[in-house]
Amino acid sequence: MADHDDIPYSKEFSDFLTQFLTPERKEIMNKVLEDRTRFITVVIEDIFQPQNASAVVRTCDCFGIQDVHIIEKRNKFKINPNIDRGGGQWVNVLKYNDKSKNNTVDCITQLKQKGYKVLATSPHTNDTNLYDLDLDSPVALVFGNEKLGISEDVRQHADGLVRIPMYGFTESFNISVSAALCLSVLSEKLRKSNLNWKLTDDEKTELLFEWTKIRVGSVDKYLFEYNRMQTQK
Repeated sequence: MADHDDIPYSKEFSDFLTQFLTPERKEIMNKVLEDRTRFITVVIEDIFQPQNASAVVRTCDCFGIQDVHIIEKRNKFKINPNIDRGGGQWVNVLKYNDKSKNNTVDCITQLKQKGYKVLATSPHTNDTNLYDLDLDSPVALVFGNEKLGISEDVRQHADGLVRIPMYGFTESFNISVSAALCLSVLSEKLRKSNLNWKLTDDEKTELLFEWTKIRVGSVDKYLFEYNRMQTQK
């Protein structure tokens, strides 16, 4: 059986698959694509509770964030389907779990090479207030472990620290709440700005193909039929 990820994009096969989507589904996909962004991305480091990781992924989908970077150290990333509610299939989940590398440093280095300013979330009062953060370049937000917060590797290699204002006795928000608050504020700032935050046409085309494969299901069956039709021409 063919794996969805092993089927490369081709305009002809994409057009063939698209005919199996309802007009309503096509309209929804195209609308969502227009609101998708990679200008903001999210990194979660060594999360051990599946419900928290799943909630962050779901939140990213809700706010139109296309990529989520998962750093695995002691803990493996697992989706809780009751929390995720399918959000993970529409978001690109990129894992860093090479045992021969420092995966935290590797992830941050790769993001910086792609032009991201890497900002770690922290509850300390001397860090940049979330509401004062300027989106003058693409931003990668790093959220740390539920118990320990961000690691020392993150502190040393991040470009800065950002905090969410708090006014109670509790020291910090739950990670999924932190992600939701940060993305709510920054997503709104981004969409009200004049920045070029949308996906490129090529990115939209590729993503639409991936989403269509997910939606129609049984892609191997459609690929077989498509190839059969091609040989009869």
